[in-house]
Amino acid sequence: MQSELLIGLAGVIASASPIVIAAIGETLTEKSGMLNLSVNGIILLSAMSGFIAAYDTGNLIAGYLAGMLTGALIGWVLAFCTITLNQSQVAVGLVLAFLCRDLSYFLGNDFMGFNAPVLHSTPLPFLSEIPILGSLFFDQTPMVYLSLLSIPVSLVWINRTKFGLILRSVGERPEAAFARGINVNKVRYLYTILGSALVGLAGPIYSLGLKPGWKGSMTGLDGIGWIVLAITIFGGWNPFRVALGAYLFELLRWLGLVYQIKLTGVPSQVLQVAPFPLMILTLMFVNMKNAEWFESFISLLPPPIYRFFSLKGKRRKAAPSSLGIPFRNV
Repeated sequence: MQSELLIGLAGVIASASPIVIAAIGETLTEKSGMLNLSVNGIILLSAMSGFIAAYDTGNLIAGYLAGMLTGALIGWVLAFCTITLNQSQVAVGLVLAFLCRDLSYFLGNDFMGFNAPVLHSTPLPFLSEIPILGSLFFDQTPMVYLSLLSIPVSLVWINRTKFGLILRSVGERPEAAFARGINVNKVRYLYTILGSALVGLAGPIYSLGLKPGWKGSMTGLDGIGWIVLAITIFGGWNPFRVALGAYLFELLRWLGLVYQIKLTGVPSQVLQVAPFPLMILTLMFVNMKNAEWFESFISLLPPPIYRFFSLKGKRRKAAPSSLGIPFRNV
């Protein structure tokens, strides 16, 4: 029983790795004040392009680089249209999301059913032999290790470096940043492309590992990008909390599979879609806590419960002040 539980939890960590990387990439982009709604399309298109690159070259690295390049290119298009051409970030992002999705199905149609190299587990010497933790964290693929490493790296980058300070200032107070000599739009270009490249890396993690191959609309990736966007909000634009949201989502999906076997009276479709409304309810609760009426309501509860739920004296989770707002150097 314990071994089955460990195998299941190790699978949760592995399955969450592309969502963690994509959500951290989206966090970096949104921290700069850029709203990237094309995430779902980027994941699909990069999964297809990464698979084709790995298939044609027989090289996994080429596949992952192709996925990142695809994401970076879409990020550049988004930045060019919204920053240089002064178009709506929401409109351009949505157009790119659906355009990239349909392009992935169209361009990848001739490669459906083909086999490309697949990334396998690479146990870390000595660390993989640690009881429990070894099988959970250190008997995984290099992409899982990368996702785990990206959490502390992004935290330090955002909160403990000069570059992170510039990123936060551009997202929160672009006018003040510009007054101090920072090229706001250049920073936004950089983080839109970088963040989109990380989102693009998530695609081949699926098609070259978690869900090997390319099966068009049957690949099962359509919708993951919207979950990434939701998790970015759920995590309050904090890489650590964003990662927790990704692991929570995959844990809910795994529990749905477990209870699908045990709860034979419940239709399997109900348990398969359950993680999605649960994530929505969680998001509603997180945002509801920021409302004044919620504070008034919980003030009626016993003091210990009130202190647990109250946000008074606590830092509220809020989006970057300039998120989605264009900046003009005038």
